[in-house]
Amino acid sequence: MFKIFKIRKQIDVPQAPAGGEMPRPDPMLQLDQERQKQLAREEESKHKQLLEEEKAFQQGVVSIRDIIAPAAMRVESHYLMLNDLYVRTMFVMTYPRYVTIGWFAPIINESLTLDIAMFFYPMDIALVLKQLRNKVGVMEAEIIANHEKGAPRDPIAETALRDIEGLRDGLTQGTEKFFQFALYVTLYSKSEEELNLASDQIENLLGMQLIYSRRALYQSEQGFNSTLPLGNDELSISTNMNSSPIASSFPFVSSELTSEDGILYGINRHNNSLILFDRFSLQNANMVVFATSGAGKSYAVKLEILRAMMLGTDVIVIDPENEYQHLSEAVSGAYINVSLNSESKLNPFDLPRGIGGDTKPEDILRSAVITLKGLIRLMIGDVTNAEDSILDRAILETYAKKDISASSDLSNITPPLMSDLEDILLNMEGGEDMALRIKKYTEGTFAGLFNSPTNIRVDNQLIIFSIRDLEDELRPIAMYVVINYIWNIIRSEMKRRILVVDEAWIMMRHEDSAKFMFALVKRCRKYYLGVTTITQDVNDFLTSPYGNAIVTNSSIQLLLKQSPAAVNLIQKTFMLTEGEKYLLLESGLGEGIFFAGNKHAAIKVQASYAEHQIITSDPRQLLEIEEAKKEFEEAMIAENSGEFSGPSRANLMTGRPLTANQAANQMSGPMASR
Repeated sequence: MFKIFKIRKQIDVPQAPAGGEMPRPDPMLQLDQERQKQLAREEESKHKQLLEEEKAFQQGVVSIRDIIAPAAMRVESHYLMLNDLYVRTMFVMTYPRYVTIGWFAPIINESLTLDIAMFFYPMDIALVLKQLRNKVGVMEAEIIANHEKGAPRDPIAETALRDIEGLRDGLTQGTEKFFQFALYVTLYSKSEEELNLASDQIENLLGMQLIYSRRALYQSEQGFNSTLPLGNDELSISTNMNSSPIASSFPFVSSELTSEDGILYGINRHNNSLILFDRFSLQNANMVVFATSGAGKSYAVKLEILRAMMLGTDVIVIDPENEYQHLSEAVSGAYINVSLNSESKLNPFDLPRGIGGDTKPEDILRSAVITLKGLIRLMIGDVTNAEDSILDRAILETYAKKDISASSDLSNITPPLMSDLEDILLNMEGGEDMALRIKKYTEGTFAGLFNSPTNIRVDNQLIIFSIRDLEDELRPIAMYVVINYIWNIIRSEMKRRILVVDEAWIMMRHEDSAKFMFALVKRCRKYYLGVTTITQDVNDFLTSPYGNAIVTNSSIQLLLKQSPAAVNLIQKTFMLTEGEKYLLLESGLGEGIFFAGNKHAAIKVQASYAEHQIITSDPRQLLEIEEAKKEFEEAMIAENSGEFSGPSRANLMTGRPLTANQAANQMSGPMASR
C-alpha cells in the first residue's frame, strides 16, 4: 500500500498595514509595464512578418527534391508508371540448399536498367539456437519413430538434420550469424512489353540457380519505395539465412583478370590490381582495339609489343602512319618502307612452302589463285562473271608459264610477275580489257610496286611494314599484298607471332580486302598467330559484315575513349551497360574497358618511364627526345676528343627524356637476364 502525501505550499500574501488601507500603485511603474507590453507585441508582430516573408521566399526556391521529383506517377496493380517509364519490383521468395559465390553477378551484369535493395535484420542468436534445438528434437524423434516402424530411411530428413546441426555448431562457435534477409529488384522499361520481357529475363536467370522470385502485385508503390535510397522496407518480405550465403549475395563483384603468366596490359581500375594476361591461353589470340584519335590505342599496342617481345614473341606490324619507327629503332627491328620509290619490293605471286595441312602443292596453288583474284579485283575494279572465269584460268596459266603446277616442288621455284599475267590476258579472248586495266601497274604510273621479285628479308623479331608514303588509292592494295606476304611467311614456319594491322578500316572499305582480312583472322589460330586489329573509324569497321565477324572471332577486345557518334554502335556490339557506355565517353588517355573471354574490367594502360620514351607518339615529346639525342651524341664526341669537362653522361642527369637507344640500353640488362 502506497501512501500519498499532500504538500501545501505557503504563499506569501502582502498584509495590509495596521491602518487597514492597501498601498496605491505607482503610475510611472504602470506606464513602464504598458510600454514593455507594447514593445513585446511589436517585436512579435515583426517576427511573424519575418516568418511569413521567409515562408514566401522558400516557396519560390527550387530545391533538389523539386528537381528529381517525377512529373507524374500512376500506380497500377502490376506495375507503376513514373513519367513515361514502366516500373516493376520483384522480390526473392526462396533459395536452394546451396548458392555459389557471385550468384547475383549475372543480374548485375545484365544490360537492364534496375535498382537493387538488400535489407538485413539481425536475429537474437539465443532465440535462434532455442528454436533450432526444438527442431532437432522433433526431427530426431520422427527419424527414430520411422526406424522403429521399419520404414525406409528418409534421406531428405537426414540431410536437413545434418544442415541444422552444422548451423547450430556455427552459431555456437561464433563463426556464423543469423539474419532475416530481404532482396528486391526494381526494373525500368520504356514500354509494358519491354518490362514483361525484362521481368521474364530476371526470373529465368534466378530460376536457373533454383532461386524463385515473385512480382510485387498490388504493392507496386511499396516495392518502388523499398528500392529507393531511403532505407525503408515497405514490402517486408524476408527469408531466414545465415551469414555465409548472405555474403555470396553481395553485389560488389570485382572483375579479376590476373593470371600466373602473360604480360601486363594495365591496372584494373575497379580494385587497382594488375591485369596480367596471356592472349595465347584463350581459344584464339586475336584482339581488336577501338578508340578515337589520340585516345592511346597505338600507345597501348606498342606497349604490348614491347612486353611480348621480352617473352620471345615475334611481331609483325603494318604501319600506315609511321608511328612504329621509333619503336623499331629502339629494339633494332626491321623497318621496311613500301612505296613507289622504295627499293623494297613484294611479289604478289609468291607461294609459301606450307606446313601442317597445307603441305599439298595443289592446296597452296588453289589458295594463291583465290587470293590473287581478290587482289586483281581491288586493282582493276569489279569484274563480270565471264571475266572472273577468264581471270581464274589466266592466273593458272601464268603459274604454268613458270613450270608451277599442282605436282611441282614449291621449295625450288621462280614465281611469275604481274607482267606475266598481263601477257597471258592479252593473248586470251575476252581478257584484253583486264590486261589494259592491269597495264598501269606494270608499265604505267604504279609500275614497279607490284611487278618485281621480292627482295626483302624477314629474319628479325620485330618487322614493320610502313605504307605512309603510298597514295590513298594504293593503300588498300598495298595492305592486301603485305598481309598476303605475311600470311605466306606464317604458313611457311610455325612460330609464336603477333600481327598488328593498324587503321584496319582501310581494309574494310572494299569487300575483297575485308573478306581476306576475315579469312586471315579466322584461320590464324592453327598457325600460332594472333591478329591485332586497330581502328579509329568504328562505324566503317562495324557496319561491314566482315568487321562484325572479326570482332566475334577476337577473344580480346580493348575499348578506349569513344566519340558520342560511335558509342551507341559500340554499346550494341559489345552489349555494354549504360554505366560502361558513359565510362567510355568520359575516359581519359589510355583508359577504357578490357575484355578477355567472358571477363572484362575497366583498365588504365600504364608504362614505365623507359617504356614511355620508346613508345610515345606525342610530337612534342618526340622532338624533345631527338634534341636530347643530338646533345648526347655531341657530348660523347666532345668527351672522346678530350674537350668535354665533367661527367661523361651529365646531360642524362638534367631530367631530359631518354633517347630511344638509351632507353633500350637500360632495358637490355633485365631483358638479357630473363
